[in-house]
Amino acid sequence: MGLEQVRQTHPLVYKHFSRLPDGQKHFEQILEIDRYWDQLNSGVFPDVVFDGEMMPKDVVISGVYDIVYAGGALALFHAAIMAEKYQRSVLVFDRNVPGKSTRDWNISRSELTNLEETGVFSPEEIENSIVCRYKTGWAEFFVEHSRKKRLYLENVLDCAVDADKLLNLAKQKILATAGNQVLSGLTFKKCFQFPGYVVVEVEDRRHEKCYYKARLLADAMGVASPVARQLNHGRPQTHVCPTVGTLASGLEGVDEEIGEILVSIEPADHSAGNGRQLIWEGFPSGKKQYTTYLFFYDSLDSCNDKSLLGLFETYFTKLPSYKNPGADFVIHRPVFGIIPAYFHDGFSLVREVAADNILMIGDAAALGSPLTFCGFGSFVRNIKSLTAGLEYVLERDQLEKGSLERVSAYEPNVAAMANLMKYMCYCKETDSPNFVNEMMNEVMIVLDRLPPRYRESLFRDTMDLADLFVVGVHVACGYPGILRATVTKLGLHGSIGMIKNMIGWALWPKSIKR
Repeated sequence: MGLEQVRQTHPLVYKHFSRLPDGQKHFEQILEIDRYWDQLNSGVFPDVVFDGEMMPKDVVISGVYDIVYAGGALALFHAAIMAEKYQRSVLVFDRNVPGKSTRDWNISRSELTNLEETGVFSPEEIENSIVCRYKTGWAEFFVEHSRKKRLYLENVLDCAVDADKLLNLAKQKILATAGNQVLSGLTFKKCFQFPGYVVVEVEDRRHEKCYYKARLLADAMGVASPVARQLNHGRPQTHVCPTVGTLASGLEGVDEEIGEILVSIEPADHSAGNGRQLIWEGFPSGKKQYTTYLFFYDSLDSCNDKSLLGLFETYFTKLPSYKNPGADFVIHRPVFGIIPAYFHDGFSLVREVAADNILMIGDAAALGSPLTFCGFGSFVRNIKSLTAGLEYVLERDQLEKGSLERVSAYEPNVAAMANLMKYMCYCKETDSPNFVNEMMNEVMIVLDRLPPRYRESLFRDTMDLADLFVVGVHVACGYPGILRATVTKLGLHGSIGMIKNMIGWALWPKSIKR
């Protein structure tokens, strides 16, 4: 489909994307992601993981590796560490260009230290990837002005990272060892499981097939991973956060020393189904450029329009109400994606993240933070244990499902936060139009009264259970409506699930808390 075909249905998307040198390419990537919703709604998913006996007999193996990575974004960090630190042979492939991200990344400097501590990335390399740092950030929600609380946050998402620069650095480290490969234009098609190894079938742009043998397939294909979909019986997420935005210059009302972490400017929007609370983000990005995002939290099963194409039209419509485009407004590139989340109805990990000789990483595993919606942060926070854990099982040839499940980014505190995200999912049938804003404003008031460590740990996914309890009690006292909302948002089944999560969090062994 070409841009011209949405000129009438999405006029603002057409207007802005047609001015971009790579507008058509970005448009096609958005449609590619949006096809995921059609697949989910159809309920028809072709199997992609097969027993080795199903592999064609005349297959010619094009290469043999320790690890084959399907997906070329965050997987590059993982592959670089496995290649350089642990001397593992790796192949990374992507249907587009490896090392090109559709999202920008913000993270705290202390969290980036996790990459340095692997011994693969130097402090100088990390510093060179940071394009901008802001002095402080804040979050604010739409309520009556006299009651509105702007919560200031220090050391939270305060470093804007050049994603492509950092990814390409990882790519260079992979290719520094002879035999490793990073390939573009290859689409994952199938995986055949044999005792002790897999064979991965890929297809190039000419529809020619190639086969690669590996001890492990690392599935890094993101929210739409066909492997994750099959292993989770067509339901690889329970909640999602569709996100769109731009890296642009010429926006009015921008303070280059302040990050706007969570901002709502109106009650819930009812234009796209069952209603959604739209939330903005704005980050200085260096060189007079500014990144703005528009997103909302939603249940996978809601009737809302979750398409990125539709959300981009809303973004361009509402952007002047958030940051008005000035006379010199220029979009440098769009940013977009779907951030997944999963409600673990149990005391620990319940989602399928592995099979024999197959391990999901990044958004394919859906173990990132549902509230701060940044898979990059979760990935970096766990990168040392993920890579060291994988090396441990590779050394011992323990690549069966049970061993690989323990090599995951599962964190009980983050899993418990999935329950809190349910409160952020607006529903017009049960919620007043300003419910999410009123609730979150009360959270801001509570966090403002408590010592700074509470707000920092909440927004950085490092909060202890005891601290969460303190915050919860204070919010319930100040906003009793949260107790009524629990009935509609969680219900009996969800409430029991949340209790299980909390117990699992309390009992999680300290030796493996990250």
